[in-house]
Amino acid sequence: MKKIIIKYCLLFLFGGLVIQQADAQRTGRKKNNNTQQPVDTTGQQINNVTVPSGFNPYGNIPIVIDSSGVSDTTVKKSLRNDNAFDKSNLNTRVPLPYENLRWDDAFYAEKVWRELDLREKINQTFRYEAESDNGSQIFVNMLLRAVNRGEVTAFADDRFTTPITLPEIEQMTVGTADTTAQTDPNDPTKVIRYVVTRASFDAKSVVKIRLKEEWVFDREASRLFVRILGIAPLKTLYFPNGQERPGSSPMFWIYYPDLRSILAKTEVYNPKNMGQSRMTWEELFESRMFGSYIVKSTLDNPQNKFIRNYFPRDPILALLEGDNIKDKIFNFEQDLWSY
Repeated sequence: MKKIIIKYCLLFLFGGLVIQQADAQRTGRKKNNNTQQPVDTTGQQINNVTVPSGFNPYGNIPIVIDSSGVSDTTVKKSLRNDNAFDKSNLNTRVPLPYENLRWDDAFYAEKVWRELDLREKINQTFRYEAESDNGSQIFVNMLLRAVNRGEVTAFADDRFTTPITLPEIEQMTVGTADTTAQTDPNDPTKVIRYVVTRASFDAKSVVKIRLKEEWVFDREASRLFVRILGIAPLKTLYFPNGQERPGSSPMFWIYYPDLRSILAKTEVYNPKNMGQSRMTWEELFESRMFGSYIVKSTLDNPQNKFIRNYFPRDPILALLEGDNIKDKIFNFEQDLWSY
């Protein structure tokens, strides 16, 4: 009887040791699996995983950062006068202050959102591909330069409630990181190194700009005023076949009154006569020398929807409705006069 009891005790002890060893092996495998994540040694985000810099889970396989696709926006300044005449007074220009509009005198006010298609002929100056001492002359690059220098603040919405940080702007304009493995030509199963690439940002890919403005009829001056409130470059989305998708989302919003002093120091490209190119970007916007169409307004819009939401299948009707809103605002002013 004693021998049977001893045999059972030894059997239970042996089974416990086997179970303990199996648990230890499973725990070791879990720890190894948690550390094998695709991470860049410079601390950048790779395949949506971010860890502190200096950690290389790939062992001895090198990781290379390829920045050849990222465009260099640094523009060198000219060491001599690049013009036959002195244009230094351009940097001292300041915009004229707005005429004060009193709330009591605002007899009529409507907000309007409009879009500028930069592919139209009248808007080709927004895509002028040249460089000067101020940097790239493409309008979108001007906006990004002002934001990156901290001269203006970028916002996430058209009510200017949520500022966007510079790292978020950089993430929008530079693109996300992607990791690819390079294998040995003689042995496809052997990985030589991992290359981290970033998608470059092309300012010419922004083909639309959205403006937010308010039309106000001042009863004291008996005049209809327009004030631009915000500017936003739009990110255009495409279908897999390359066709442009309807609707665009703003990358960020800039409060236009903060931007006026910067636009007043940059001239607009004149394709016919550069000698007469004395108009600044601030004067261009105030003179309304651009082509656009209305995409939204507060006029007869209690649901605060875009016009395309009312005509999702017919963009022609959406354009006609935008012209109808423009005519209503114009006719309101004209109907106040008697002849």
